[in-house]
Amino acid sequence: MSLSRHVDPEEIIHHLKDIKLQEKGSGSQRQNHLTPYNSSYASQEDIPKYKIPENGTPGDTVYAMLRDELDLDGRPNLNMASFVNTYIEKDAQKLFVENLGKNLSDNDEYPAMISFSDRCVSILAHLWGVQKGEKAIGTATVGSSEAVHLGGLAMKRRWQEKRRAEGKDAYKPNIIMGANAQVALEKFARYFDVEARILPVSAQSNYCLDPALVKENLDENTIGVFVILGSTYTGHYEPVEEIHKILDDFESQTGIDIPIHVDAASGGFVAPFTYAKTGGHKWNFELPRVKSINVSGHKYGLVTPGVGWIVWRDESFLPKHLIFELHYLGGTEYSYTLNFSRPGAQVIVQYYNLIHLGFQGYRAVVENCLSNARLLSKALEATGWYTCVSDIHRPPQKQAGSVKSGSSGYDGENDQSCCSESQNDDQKAESEESKTHASSSSLSSSKDTPETDRNREETSADYTPGLPVVSFRFTDEFQQEYPHVKQETVSLLMRARQWIIPNYALPPNEDQTEILRVVIRESFSFDLIDRLVTDLVSVTETLMENDEVDLSLLQQHQGGRRRPLTKDEKRIEKEEREREERKGEERGEEKGKRMGEGIHRSVC
Repeated sequence: MSLSRHVDPEEIIHHLKDIKLQEKGSGSQRQNHLTPYNSSYASQEDIPKYKIPENGTPGDTVYAMLRDELDLDGRPNLNMASFVNTYIEKDAQKLFVENLGKNLSDNDEYPAMISFSDRCVSILAHLWGVQKGEKAIGTATVGSSEAVHLGGLAMKRRWQEKRRAEGKDAYKPNIIMGANAQVALEKFARYFDVEARILPVSAQSNYCLDPALVKENLDENTIGVFVILGSTYTGHYEPVEEIHKILDDFESQTGIDIPIHVDAASGGFVAPFTYAKTGGHKWNFELPRVKSINVSGHKYGLVTPGVGWIVWRDESFLPKHLIFELHYLGGTEYSYTLNFSRPGAQVIVQYYNLIHLGFQGYRAVVENCLSNARLLSKALEATGWYTCVSDIHRPPQKQAGSVKSGSSGYDGENDQSCCSESQNDDQKAESEESKTHASSSSLSSSKDTPETDRNREETSADYTPGLPVVSFRFTDEFQQEYPHVKQETVSLLMRARQWIIPNYALPPNEDQTEILRVVIRESFSFDLIDRLVTDLVSVTETLMENDEVDLSLLQQHQGGRRRPLTKDEKRIEKEEREREERKGEERGEEKGKRMGEGIHRSVC
């Protein structure tokens, strides 16, 4: 058997380049541009990567090269890690392309587009229960991250103004959120000098903000509470109304008024349209302490990436000195954003969706998503290998006393979430329809015959409310029988089949448990559910039938492809890795333990 020698790919590449230069000689022939691939980049030199080239290249050649390299990306429709929408209709695409050059900051130049933005804000305000006599105000943003920052900043400034008016210091603001909060909420606290009181979560709180801990962490410096309508971990809704009652009690005892900002990045376009709503509990502007709500238009608003929204229930809750009056390009603009120039085409598509789909169209989309999420959940649990941490496929449970988000049944008689005085007759009629569905669901077991029960159409009202998210893990029995099979391995092998399904730890305090997560979007069809389940079963069976698999090499490169490292870079990387491992051992961390700050923290 012959000896094998280590191969350095960088040396091979340089060697091949030297050979090519020798072949070209000093007088290489000029290539004719017959096809996009008939250029010097086809076989003679690399495409420029780090410095601008001296001379340009025909557009079709550059297009072909970039398109070919982009083929190495994952397929957006098979990216089950992200909440971000990957599909828009052809008419929406045409509007998008026709308005690519419009700048949302140019109010005077594009008055129709600005009017569309204003209309979207008004539609959302009414959808979220703005009250009679209130003058809602809001703005488009580049996503929920910017919107959360604007909502938090407004709460901070209102707190500062009140403290100074009372002759008190305003130097130690804090804000409360759960450990399941998306990274944008933590960024707000860090960027704007606010103490982030990040409260631990538990299985009892559905891995969401725990109302009991909120009560223990309030004080006179609390500028507000971030409450999430749809946790990115499991899709559960946090109990806005229960936290609202705790803040009411706190004010009655101390006189301190603390507001709520609802981060409805995904839930803002889900909860209002489903038959389940939020399980009969209020979450929006019907609750007086909810001063602002944000949502991502590019998630279940069904727009392409790049648009979010924030709405304040009344203009009095947006401090005037935060609003800039800009005299620009011949017009006057009133602005409260962290950005200036930004694309306006997404706003146009958002308005298109709202008018094209209407309430019933959005309802059909999210109900389909939830139906497919329930199907996937039940199929996974039917294998006996997986159990779901998410609850949208389980019947709602009546709770005595305090209410846990995602744990209580729909109470049609007590639900007033769509019946504020400001709403029109159509909205009230829609609310009555939701109540009818919920009531018929709860009574079906006692009134329906087996035949009529089979014929009755199933809706989200029959199940625990939440986002169309499926979070699952191995069952305890499976882990005992196949201890060598790791969930991370399932994620990596599914990636080899083009499915992107992240595996990550639950929030701190529960991070000993890892979950796989699938987000069901509009374009994820019934047929794809079938293919996904088939591949998951195949991968799991393969791992069960084999001994422990060493995937260390695959794990090293799971972050994506990269260029070959030089010998010095490899040495430095190895030294840094060993140094970090030593530090971790000194802190008592397990070697190779997956961090809680995983892919879900950065994927919106």
